[in-house]
Amino acid sequence: MEKDSKIYVAGHRGLVGSAIWNNLLAKGYTNLVGRTHSQLDLLDGVAVREFFDNENPEYVILAAAHVGGIMANLKYRADFIYQNLQIQQNVIGESYRHGVKKLLFLGSTCIYPREAPQPIKEEYLLTSPLEYTNEPYAIAKIAGLKMCESFNLQYGTNYIAVMPTNLYGPRDNFNLETSHVMPAMIRKMYLAKMLNEGNFDAIRADLNRRPVEGIDGSASQQAIVELLDRYGINASRLLLWGSGTPIREFLWSEDMADASVYVLENINFDDVKGSNPEVRNCHINIGSGKEITIAALASLIKETIGYNGNIEWDSSKPDGTIRKLTDVSKLHSLGWHHKMEINYGVAALYNWYLNN
Repeated sequence: MEKDSKIYVAGHRGLVGSAIWNNLLAKGYTNLVGRTHSQLDLLDGVAVREFFDNENPEYVILAAAHVGGIMANLKYRADFIYQNLQIQQNVIGESYRHGVKKLLFLGSTCIYPREAPQPIKEEYLLTSPLEYTNEPYAIAKIAGLKMCESFNLQYGTNYIAVMPTNLYGPRDNFNLETSHVMPAMIRKMYLAKMLNEGNFDAIRADLNRRPVEGIDGSASQQAIVELLDRYGINASRLLLWGSGTPIREFLWSEDMADASVYVLENINFDDVKGSNPEVRNCHINIGSGKEITIAALASLIKETIGYNGNIEWDSSKPDGTIRKLTDVSKLHSLGWHHKMEINYGVAALYNWYLNN
């Protein structure tokens, strides 16, 4: 890529997209294009075609997606499969029709089977059933990576699919109804700490910034207490979903952005397709290759925030996949390694939350 190449970052305001955008700027790229959801609805095929007609980007990074945590995945199953398929269909299709030189598609390691051998290699895709709670989202992402692979094989395009592990970082989603495990846990722990200390001014300020179920800081103290209790937060203890025993891998979003730009700059389809006549599993796992139990993560967040209450676990709620560690040997062989370790990352995310 040239420094003045026109690069469209779909989802440039999101957790990963914003980090990619900033990484590109830091590396001297000067011709970046982004649109907010209000400016361009990626579910609208006509609007996406008009955007590509007008802008004609040379490179596309597809970081836009409909995402959420385990609660949202269970509740909005149709939304997760339909919206992600539509976004992918529109953006990848128009990229082909407009001769985009290279496309980077961001998926998720939830594409892998629930009981995949650990650590998870790219070749384990489609070898056994998926985790039920996020099956619709996973199927959509599998379709996206297969679309990239198939366009490459039939039309000679250069579309690369990367599958990041659990991401966290600046601009994360702290909505208690839809967030992933780490930001949800950080916000719940913070609110539990404030409740434990009787600091309702801080709780009201938090709810004013990020209302929950339509309730903000103007609500009565009783309404706020009842709201927090529905999410397992009270003055004496914090109740978290599941057993705490699942094991997860986490990657700082700015590391993910650096890996994405590295792949865009240095890796082509020919580098990952292999020599087998049946070309498959050309995607690349992006992760740290390190793991932590959810209970240990909760303890790390508790120590970081300085919460003095008790943590309890609601084992009636689903755990999701028991262990999910990516094998990042392909990524390492291609020349990229992560930088941010989780103990520093949790502190950095908590500080970002307090300041935003």
